[in-house]
This record gives sequence, structure tokens and C-alpha cells, in this order.
Amino acid sequence: MSIENKPSRFIKYLREERLPHIFCPGCGNGIVMNTFFNAIEQSGKSLDNLNMVSGIGCSSRIPGYVKCDSLHTTHGRAIAFATGLKIANPHRDVVVVTGDGDATSIGGNHLIHAARRNINLTVICINNDIYGMTGGQISPTSPEGSFATTAPYGSTDKPFNISEVVKAAGASYVAKYTTTQPIQVTNAIKEGLENKGFSFIEVVSQCPTYYGRKNKIKSPVAMLDWFKKNIVSIESAKEMSNEELQGKIVTGVYVNKPRKEFIESMETVIREHSEIDCDDNINNAYKVN
Repeated sequence: MSIENKPSRFIKYLREERLPHIFCPGCGNGIVMNTFFNAIEQSGKSLDNLNMVSGIGCSSRIPGYVKCDSLHTTHGRAIAFATGLKIANPHRDVVVVTGDGDATSIGGNHLIHAARRNINLTVICINNDIYGMTGGQISPTSPEGSFATTAPYGSTDKPFNISEVVKAAGASYVAKYTTTQPIQVTNAIKEGLENKGFSFIEVVSQCPTYYGRKNKIKSPVAMLDWFKKNIVSIESAKEMSNEELQGKIVTGVYVNKPRKEFIESMETVIREHSEIDCDDNINNAYKVN
């Protein structure tokens, strides 16, 4: 019996000349790419109107494979670049693809202030709990006790819950799922693309090469099984104690609360004051009564 290898319908979204990709066997980045293309298709968005921005890291290589205009920027600065791009071109759909290290360590301030401003960006953060491309160092999301090249005896740091941080900073849409939940991830990215404000989708993903090996998780499948066993919905988490939630992955939509978007607010101020002479404003500000 022969098996027919049918090409994916998403091949039209890829720069085939860039293939094969650099991702390790078992990496979750391919799953996230698939859900992203699914969300683009379901939302009716066009790649002609899409710009992708990324920084440094394994997940930050994703935009280079997508058939759209993209910016591959410096470490931690993807959201800053994306903010400038969106302000200059407010009609364009701007998507940032980042990792837990890129987004929450060197890029942490850019992340929380973009959420605070509620600028209309969609940020997909692939969280594998470790720095992958740079050699397997501890990241701000690495669990306490986990092993890495910079924590040979186990991490003593308390990790971020990124989605809770971004929610608290003021994002109007925040969702968190794992790579074992592709349908939910697709829906979350679609909702993020449609939300007019700062949208943050955290995807907890497997890194078998560094996190798996360092922490004696034998295979990508074993990592996915661990995700499945430890997923807890937001609704269920509300009924659990802090002790019961240790090591659990709380998934769902953390916030979906539209509010005035940053560029809209900025344009309102410009319209209100565009008839006033700037020189008069300056003179009045320094006028002595």
C-alpha cells in the first residue's frame, strides 16, 4: 500500500526557496506556523497587507519563511520596531513573532509599554522556557529547579507568568495555550488579528534539544504528554489553591476587553489641536501673568 504525500495547502504562504527550515526535529515552531496560517486564512487577512517583525531566537526566524514583507531586528527590539512600523502605516496588519527570552528579558520593557499603550499589534510569543538558539540558558520563564547551561544545579529564579504580566500591563486581548491545542491556538491568533488593540498570544512550546535534554525528558512526544497532563483551564484554576497550581499550565483567554487604541488616541489629539498655532502654544506656556 502506497501513501500519497499531499502538499500542504499552506505552501502558498511560504518562501519555498528558504526551505528546509532550521528548526530541530520535534520543535514546536512548525505547529505554531501551521496555526498562524490557519488563522490568516480564517480571518480573511491578506499577506499583501501583512508585515511580520521579529528579534533574535529560534522562533524569530519564522517571518523569514513567510511570503510577506518582514523585519528581522535586533535582540529584544521587535516590538519597538513594530510600534514604529504600525504608527507610520496604521492600515497595515503588523504581527510580531517572538520567544520568551526575546520578549520578556531584553525586550521586557518594550512588551509591557506596548501593552500599556494598547497599540494595535498582534504578538505571538512562543514560550519554550529556555534560550534555544543561544545555547540553552535559563530564561525569565524557566521553572524553578529546571536545568540549563547557566543553571547546572537547577534554577533558583521565580519565573514570569507572561500572560498575567501582559494582562496587568493593559493589553486588550491575552490568550495562552500549548502546542497540544492547535485549534485553540488558531482561534486565539484569529481573535488577536481581529482585535483593534494590543493582542498577546502565548504558546507554550517544546524545545527537545535544550530543555528536553537538560531536564531528562526523553523525546518531543514526552514533552507534549507532559503538557497534556498539566493543562488546567482558567475556570478550573480559579477553584484551585496556589499549591495545586504548582507546575500547571493555565490556558484560555486571559482577557478580551476592547478599549481605545493608541493610534486612535494619538490621532484624536492631533485633530483637536491641528488648528492651533504651535508657536502660540509655546508662548502661552511661558507667559508670565
